[in-house]
Amino acid sequence: MNKIFIILLFIFSAFSVSAQQFSQFNTGSLYDSFENPSQRAFIPDSSRAVAFNFFVPNFGGNFYLTGNIQKPVKNRLFNGDYNTSSLKYPGRGGLNHFNVGANNYWIMLKLYSNLSGDVEMGFSAQSRVESKALLTDESVQFFAGPSNFPMDNYQNIFNNHYQLQMYDQLSYTYRERINKQFAIGFKLSYLSGIQYNKIDVESSSVHFNRVPDENDEQSATVAMQGRYYHSYVPGRLTGRDFLPTFRNPGASITMGANYRTEDGITIQGNIKDLGFIHWNKRSTVSDFNNSTVIHGIDGANREDSIYNSSYKLLRSGATVGSFSTKTNAKAELSVTKNYWLDDEKTIRYFPTLIAQKEMFYPGFTGAMVNSVQKNNLVFTLSASYDDYKLFNLGTQFMFKSPNAEFFIGTERLLNTAGLTMAALNSNSQINKNGNYSGADLFFGFSLKFGRTIEHPMNSSYMPMGEKGFFGRLFGRIFKTNN
Repeated sequence: MNKIFIILLFIFSAFSVSAQQFSQFNTGSLYDSFENPSQRAFIPDSSRAVAFNFFVPNFGGNFYLTGNIQKPVKNRLFNGDYNTSSLKYPGRGGLNHFNVGANNYWIMLKLYSNLSGDVEMGFSAQSRVESKALLTDESVQFFAGPSNFPMDNYQNIFNNHYQLQMYDQLSYTYRERINKQFAIGFKLSYLSGIQYNKIDVESSSVHFNRVPDENDEQSATVAMQGRYYHSYVPGRLTGRDFLPTFRNPGASITMGANYRTEDGITIQGNIKDLGFIHWNKRSTVSDFNNSTVIHGIDGANREDSIYNSSYKLLRSGATVGSFSTKTNAKAELSVTKNYWLDDEKTIRYFPTLIAQKEMFYPGFTGAMVNSVQKNNLVFTLSASYDDYKLFNLGTQFMFKSPNAEFFIGTERLLNTAGLTMAALNSNSQINKNGNYSGADLFFGFSLKFGRTIEHPMNSSYMPMGEKGFFGRLFGRIFKTNN
């Protein structure tokens, strides 16, 4: 398979993720406590004092592709050829959105350190992927061959925008219950950049040379103007580059608080992953404004020819130097309440309303998460809607006892099923051009061990600690200390 589609398949299959799983809100899992740092992971008189994932990845990922190119991309990936019938006539400006996010916790370790303030402290190591793109219909038509273009000259049909950022994140998290109603938490992180690419094509043109050359192949002259950012990687990207280093340093912070009203409603707010990465001085920035002749655009190797020639054009005018980028920070607000569905209080229903806004991009998502817990089993049905007018249904199964938890689910149930059928060569799903094509999967595991957290009145172990730092500060300010 040619290079460009190896890259597409790699992104689609390996990094199908962002991100926050809405279904994990208010479950009290270890994953939930790291993503929402004001959430507790321990239950006094039930939980043991140390929580750990034992190096089992806690992974979540999703991607989606909107617009007319869904059908030809799926045909190329799963059938090996193109079906361009869904694309607009060249020059009419069909646009397609592509979004990928990934979040994988390699290590999660959390300690319960203080009964008086419900103080929890933790350490984690994770890897993230953030990617967005705005692609034209003609960009895919070009890979399908010149027969898709009845005219010889076109303007601004390759004005694409693309961004990919991958990095490791090493974090310290702290959570404290200030009083019976109010709790706060934060996560401080060191970021280690893995790779960054950004392409902004501001203007473009193409001229098709229909007369065959000496190799009996047609060619096209492509011109593009814009900017290309590319981080430095020593050689080809390998597994070693995914280990944390100081080559591309950065930092981020996540802050959260939750408040429980007298009516039992819990309000939670978060600012997540607000940070930056400084890419090292051997990176390159290309202000390209050039043209190139791409040969063999009607031949069997046209995809390789288009990729290699376009890459050289993007690299023209490159200058070496460092630059800084921001992470995809989000602001969130959620509201939840517990309802007991039986007199014995064995069946709990806890719905959660969530609003999420990307701080530096247009993205906004609203979600409704409905979870029902019976003893140690939790079943969740979620629905979300975003400003791209994409509606999603999700589901989750979770086993959760005070000292063990396992969960698996998807935030895009119908689309994940459809893409799975397409991968199994279902022609109806391959040629379906709905609102979007995409997939989502998340799963996690952790255990607790050590001494049981017990209140002093019924404990064989007497804790000698006092309130945490923020609890003492709160008491001094509002004169609540004894």
